[in-house]
Amino acid sequence: MFPSRPLKLLDCAFQPEGVAAELMIVEGDSASSSIGAARDERFQAVLPMQGKPLNAWKASRTKVAANPFYQAIIDTIGAGWDESFEIERVRYERIILIFDPDADGIHCSMLVLMFFYRWMRPLLDSGRIYLIHPPMFELTAPGLTKIVCAANEEAANLQVKQLLDAGYSNVNKKRFRGLGSMGHAILSKYCVCLETRLAVKMRASDATAAIALFSPKQGL
Repeated sequence: MFPSRPLKLLDCAFQPEGVAAELMIVEGDSASSSIGAARDERFQAVLPMQGKPLNAWKASRTKVAANPFYQAIIDTIGAGWDESFEIERVRYERIILIFDPDADGIHCSMLVLMFFYRWMRPLLDSGRIYLIHPPMFELTAPGLTKIVCAANEEAANLQVKQLLDAGYSNVNKKRFRGLGSMGHAILSKYCVCLETRLAVKMRASDATAAIALFSPKQGL
């Protein structure tokens, strides 16, 4: 239990024993609903982001404290923030960032990473923050029974060629509108399932690269 539970948090049961609990931060209510349906609620929690995050690297402490999204993150993680942050109190072993596979999604994920770098730096230093890159395209064709996805347009075009060479015809390349349009099986395979997803560990150097790109005037 914690005193200020965010209304839109889909928390987990912190079970089974021996499996690390994780908080998945996602882009919007639609993504939260879809990821929430695909997750293992025993150890995977979901918190949606609303709108584009505040740039917490250049914002004042007062503005960050008044921001509903960052306050929801602070309350959910339950370990304080800034100088009061205590990593021993963190409620989850992993923080997973899952955003739409487009330019806006990349920007949002980097803004959230910058928040952690400035206000909860020990999470990055201890290797507890991860980023997942969902697929951008799904490929289908008559007779094709397996899930075929691609991370970007170049990879999708290569997959189309390979399917045509393999004898499939009428290959269709569908671009996802966002996480909410991906469907249960794809979200489960590429974003949720520990055995099949690709979760990249974020470091302080990733955050400083984002700051250099998105807030160059503020410096480090």
